Amino acid sequence: MTTMTETSARFREFKMPDVGEGLTEAEILKWFVQPGDTVTDGQVVCEVETAKAAVELPIPFDGVVHELRFPEGSTVDVGEVIIAVDVAPGSGDAPAAQEAAAETVQQPVAEAEPEAPKGRQPVLVGYGVAESSTKRRARKGAEIPGPAAAAIQAEINGHGAKAVESRPLAKPPVRKLAKDLGIDLATVTPTGEGGVITREDVHAAVAPAPAEAGVRAEEAAPAPAPVAVPVDRAGRETRIPVKGVRKAIAQAMVGSAFTAPHVTEFVTVDVTRTMKLVAELKEDKEMAGVRVNPLLIIAKALLVAIKRNPGVNAVWDEANQEIVQKHYVNLGIAAATPRGLIVPNIKDAHDKTLPQLGEALGELVSTAREGKTSPAAMAGGTVTITNVGVFGVDTGTPILNPGESAILAVGAIKLQPWVHKGKVKPRQVTTLALSFDHRLVDGELGSKVLADVAAILEQPKRLITWG
Repeated sequence: MTTMTETSARFREFKMPDVGEGLTEAEILKWFVQPGDTVTDGQVVCEVETAKAAVELPIPFDGVVHELRFPEGSTVDVGEVIIAVDVAPGSGDAPAAQEAAAETVQQPVAEAEPEAPKGRQPVLVGYGVAESSTKRRARKGAEIPGPAAAAIQAEINGHGAKAVESRPLAKPPVRKLAKDLGIDLATVTPTGEGGVITREDVHAAVAPAPAEAGVRAEEAAPAPAPVAVPVDRAGRETRIPVKGVRKAIAQAMVGSAFTAPHVTEFVTVDVTRTMKLVAELKEDKEMAGVRVNPLLIIAKALLVAIKRNPGVNAVWDEANQEIVQKHYVNLGIAAATPRGLIVPNIKDAHDKTLPQLGEALGELVSTAREGKTSPAAMAGGTVTITNVGVFGVDTGTPILNPGESAILAVGAIKLQPWVHKGKVKPRQVTTLALSFDHRLVDGELGSKVLADVAAILEQPKRLITWG
């Protein structure tokens, strides 16, 4: 079943789908069509950004675009209609279509959508959905201004006129915002179309009016104080709405930091031989076309360390009070993108040869930079690598990716004085940091994993003897 509804024999509506893992909203980044454009089944009509990534949405039927319900930059709830399509263009003149629209408005109850079955249905194959008991109000193809709209909306919602008056019109996110700020929506003056309260209305209700603020200031300070020179703050601050990937990062990091007891261990290692191996692999014909860099060897080293110490590749199941041991490795690679930090993962990385791992790493990085990483590519990770060394820093104390129990931070590789074979020589050196969940990974296990990674990078031939 697709996320759409038939408003008449001619017009069909396409709703914002849940593109994965129970997401509740998405931001429309770009429309690829405009009213009057012809669309075909499967054609991408817009790009949206969820809390996970940017996703392109295909339309599931043919027709001519009749209306775009939201402009670019709008944040839309899952289930809201985003586009209306004329599936029978040329089947009547304009006056007839207007007359049909008028009849639709005059009989709102008869034209209301049938109640949808429990649970949202996905529009894109391969994405999961979350169960929900939320019932959304039916939407009409035409609008009626003033009190008539409120009366019609009340009937659609199953309420009388009194219910409309007692319960202000506002979308769920706006109601939540008002609740968080302690604002009674009944006291808020709506400015939205049809008397709907917007986010801006709620924020305006929080800040006192200039005159009121002045009165309160006078009451608080009856005695005149020395007047300070006013400071023009215009252009000195920028406020950026927290949404999309950034919002998801914030929630995930707070949840991880205050749920899993983190322990971080460090080791500084001579990686001169690893750097020589990287140079040799770049000239190897079998590695032609493969992105070869130190991260590739580090990733392989971590996979070998996990094979030798499988207890680190697990997760804590709080609900069932169990430790879930994973017999596969989906290796996450933290990637900085224009939309924020994301962590796509290489599925079944433990089964890949070095060339295959190199190809997967290259594809992962390229897709992330283009902003095309799918939600599915970021789900199901078991352990992660974050390469902070690309920014020139020595290392850090990484926070676990939610649902994982270990993350390895790799610092910058620098030429440093190092004692080698009893003499101080310039060597390529880096610092590794391993954070792990101390509920299931003891210090001994975490130390063994980190020591194994360091030993392989110091002597890469161990990839053969240990792998």
